[in-house]
Amino acid sequence: MPNFMTRDGTSIRYKELGEGRPVILIHGWPLSGDSWDAVMMALADNDMRAVAYDRRGFGRSDHAPSGYDYDTFSDDLADLIGYLELTDNIGVAGFSMGGGEIARYMSRHGGKGVTAAALISSVVPYMLKTDDNPDGVPQETFDTMTKGMKDDFRAFFTGFFEDFYGVGGPGTQVSEEERHWAWLTAMKSSQYATLQSAAAFASTDFRPDLPHFKVPTLVVHGTNDQTVPIDATGRAVAEQVEGATLIEYEDEPHAVFATVTDRLADDLVDFFSNN
Repeated sequence: MPNFMTRDGTSIRYKELGEGRPVILIHGWPLSGDSWDAVMMALADNDMRAVAYDRRGFGRSDHAPSGYDYDTFSDDLADLIGYLELTDNIGVAGFSMGGGEIARYMSRHGGKGVTAAALISSVVPYMLKTDDNPDGVPQETFDTMTKGMKDDFRAFFTGFFEDFYGVGGPGTQVSEEERHWAWLTAMKSSQYATLQSAAAFASTDFRPDLPHFKVPTLVVHGTNDQTVPIDATGRAVAEQVEGATLIEYEDEPHAVFATVTDRLADDLVDFFSNN
């Protein structure tokens, strides 16, 4: 797979499929761009050029010693766009923490070249529960996650992926092999990057970035998302971004890219074909 070099010298792995209108896909924590494979094939089958990359510290990208903040993440996205010489009519889709890259790119880089954006189970606009964000996740929950990762990194993710995929919940169930793939992928990440990235998505307030969404915006979120609660995120974006379209997947958990793959692919193909 090809790599590109970021402005701070980090090597980032990416892959492409198809030809036509470019759509860049940004993965969630703690996975890799491979989580987008099925969606990439659907986009390619519908005359689009799908591009997915591994965030620094994850997948096959460099385990960089720094840069696990959203300013740097958005710079990495800008560097990919520049490397591929994309200038206009770019679609972007971010899953979970990947939505943060898009939000910060829209503000920090003026959304250069982007003409449509999709936020899937996204952490935008603000995950942390505060007095002015009462539907957010309590700090104690993030503290428990951090302790779990530090105490036994490998055991932590066995339990984490049960909520991530909604095991035993009302939504669509995935195979044990799918969860095993996710665990193996997480084990290939840098533990430092995993911890630092968790702190970034838990604490970054993207509400100031929302006014910079000046393009058609699709929001997709499962109503039974126990990882990124819909009230603090998907529904809040739909209320605050003018003209945003919200599609709620009834009873589905966080990992909609795996639980309702075909539906998500169809919704993204439809959105990027018409915006």
